[in-house]
Amino acid sequence: MRQKILLVLGILFVLAVVFLQASDIGPALFSKADDSRSWLPLLLIVAALIDSINPCAFSILLLTIAFLFSLGSLRGRILGIGATYIFGLFLVYILIGLGILGAMQVFGIPRIMSKVGAVLLLVFGLISLLGHFFPNFPVKLKIPEKTHQTIGRLMAKASYPTAFSLGLLVGIFEFPCTGGPYLMVLSLLHDQGTYLLGLGYLLLYNLIFVLPLAVILLIASDAGLFEKVQNLKKTKTGQMRLWGGAAMVILALIIFLL
Repeated sequence: MRQKILLVLGILFVLAVVFLQASDIGPALFSKADDSRSWLPLLLIVAALIDSINPCAFSILLLTIAFLFSLGSLRGRILGIGATYIFGLFLVYILIGLGILGAMQVFGIPRIMSKVGAVLLLVFGLISLLGHFFPNFPVKLKIPEKTHQTIGRLMAKASYPTAFSLGLLVGIFEFPCTGGPYLMVLSLLHDQGTYLLGLGYLLLYNLIFVLPLAVILLIASDAGLFEKVQNLKKTKTGQMRLWGGAAMVILALIIFLL
């Protein structure tokens, strides 16, 4: 009951912010705020941190490590295959970002995309919160079930090429499900009209995005710590989704008010 009350309060807060934006009160309160350009680096870092707490990518990495342990693989091989998986995920996210930015430039999309990105981020955040508080909510932010068999076949081969392919596949199918923060950042970059500078920002975003995966790999590749990491992931996944959804909603509202 307490969680449902918090959700209702959150929705009322969103409605209040929308009212402030639509009325003359909002501009009066926030007329001294800096524009989104000055806030861009901070917003990018925050969005990347939110996006990096990604249970789907964590799960695939931990399952791969568990499979390698079952084969008796040494830690060096586990680190190598895990790093290859992370690099594949990193690369496909860079390519997706460059592709979306390039398409926006080519098709001359108006520079109001930061607000559109904020709307998408808000939707992603609310879906995540609804999924947490109401488990039977029909819309889920997760990798489609039909891809699990393909992921399983790649994982079973336990080689460097398949680990790279696995990273690519997870990135491609994960982006439509959990890419709200990334879309918001891409929208901000488009509004600034800085395609070349955007490449540097994309590299920074994605380095932050994969950083928790690298940390988990370093820890979980130690056989003595692997079970503890798995148990932590099982017990904290719900909280990660809750706080991730709440953070997306808050970040979207900040974009609206800038």
